[in-house]
Formats: sequence, C-alpha cells, structure tokens
Amino acid sequence: MDKNLAITALGALAQGTRLDVFRLLVRHEPDGLAAGDIARQCDVPQNTMSAHLGILARAGIVRAERHGRSIIYRADLDGLRALTLFLVKDCCAGSPDVCAPLLAELAPCC
Repeated sequence: MDKNLAITALGALAQGTRLDVFRLLVRHEPDGLAAGDIARQCDVPQNTMSAHLGILARAGIVRAERHGRSIIYRADLDGLRALTLFLVKDCCAGSPDVCAPLLAELAPCC
C-alpha cells in the first residue's frame, strides 16, 4: 500500500458513521450485510448511507457485490490487512519484543 492510499483509507475511517459501518461489517464477515440493513442498524437514512459506503469502497476497505436486487457490503479484509501492515511495517526497529504486545492483542481475534 502506498502512502496516498493509506491516507485515503484513514480519511474514510476518520468519520464516526463510516467507522461504525466498517466495524459493523468486520463483525459480519464473511456474510456481509445489505445496504438497507446497514442503514437501519446505524440509524442513518439510506441515501446518506449510500454516500458513506461509496467513500469506504473507493478507499479500498469495503467491497460490494450484487446479489439479485440487493447489494451486499463486506469489509475488505485484504484492504484492512494492507492498511495495518502499512502502519506497523517498520515497527520494532529490529526488536520483535517491542511489537510482541501488539501481536498478542491481535492473535486471539483471529
């Protein structure tokens, strides 16, 4: 991931509703959620939610798939992984024990 894409992804997440949506979609992996369900769960009008989902998708951290008449949104875990690696790639400066607490926090969720 390059710096500009990281800035775009972080910018997309730097808004309360979009951060809530992204975290909701991460919780619903791998099935995802329909746009209307996301809007209802976040108590946001559908047209506003559509704009938020578009921003997240263009940032490369959410993807959409059409299933019949519905569009199912999913967290793009590859995009999340790339962003996370970009942020911590130079962690530790050659001292893995410095990053050990971070890795220990991440391991149980997976």
